[in-house]
Amino acid sequence: MPHDVNFLPEGPAAPPTPLPPRRRVSGRDIDAMRSLVSASFSEWSASIEVTQTMIDQFAALSGDRNWIHVDVARAQRDSPFGTTIAHGILVQALATRLKLPIDYEVVDIQGVVNIGSDRLRFVSPVPAGSRIHGRYRIQSVQALPGGVQVAMLIHTHVVGQERPAVINELLMRYLLAADR
Repeated sequence: MPHDVNFLPEGPAAPPTPLPPRRRVSGRDIDAMRSLVSASFSEWSASIEVTQTMIDQFAALSGDRNWIHVDVARAQRDSPFGTTIAHGILVQALATRLKLPIDYEVVDIQGVVNIGSDRLRFVSPVPAGSRIHGRYRIQSVQALPGGVQVAMLIHTHVVGQERPAVINELLMRYLLAADR
């Protein structure tokens, strides 16, 4: 395998979709940040295809070459899904490619750090060749010394499936710049 694996090729460029202006929310205003919390999910993101090539490249990168991911003939014969399936971690990582329709922008901050996931579950399989899309909602906002922590619940689904493939409670810390 070559060292310069093109792990996630962009593919043909889609025409840009004009986005509505994002609501600007100050990271210094905890009430404004808490106004982002919602019981409702966003609209669906754009969709992307999870190809066998992506799955094979992820298997090579991660070392997880289980037959259910990479052996197409055996998966067709022996898998309950009739085909190979994507690694859960691959599907979770693809959330950034989905371009979630985030309708706000946090301002008055020094930066943002991905803290990790409070809960991450792989609920249903993503067969090779499936298209996935996602949506999100803000679950909680917590003021912390020097910042604000936001829990964003992201559901990634195979297009047309009601049950999510991946549920991720992503934690992000918005860092406030020190007052000068």
